[in-house]
Amino acid sequence: MLNLIIFGGPGSGKGTQSKLLAEKFQLTHLSTGDLLRAEMEKGSELGRIAKSFTDGGNLVPDEMIVKILASAIDEHKNANGYIFDGFPRTVAQAEVFDDMLKARAQKLDALFDLVTPDEVLIERMLFRAQTSGRADDNPETIKKRVEIYHQQTAPVLDFYKARSMYTAIDGTLSIEGTAQAIADEVAKLL
Repeated sequence: MLNLIIFGGPGSGKGTQSKLLAEKFQLTHLSTGDLLRAEMEKGSELGRIAKSFTDGGNLVPDEMIVKILASAIDEHKNANGYIFDGFPRTVAQAEVFDDMLKARAQKLDALFDLVTPDEVLIERMLFRAQTSGRADDNPETIKKRVEIYHQQTAPVLDFYKARSMYTAIDGTLSIEGTAQAIADEVAKLL
């Protein structure tokens, strides 16, 4: 079993790279953003609460995210491993995540950080806003998401660096170049 985190700021390419990696290594891609959006589309109570946070550019509370992710892991018990995209976003989530994996007799193998300058993140999200129709991709919310990333999410990197699970990947490469850089690192784990 191989469990990986694809990490980076909003717009760094986490979703794109996670999908490519999942396909290449036959892993289950779990995106907390996709899982949350699915709950919102269903109109569930959890989805309505989550929407109130994301519409303002804020992070959804840890307990809600962990509950959704644990359920998704349990639904895919026979997976060869997982790629966690967009999780954990806080040190508290990272700690709970570690416990959640241990309770399922699993562990995390690596975190790949798509290192991308803020101006590139903002440019990519503005472009995505024109093509995706996502309500949370507007200039004000994008700027707030980048600020929140630096304040609340980036400290997660130190958590994984301390556990020797951190690998920096150049997030400004082409999609193919970034995918190859990650695949080269995954090959070292296998």
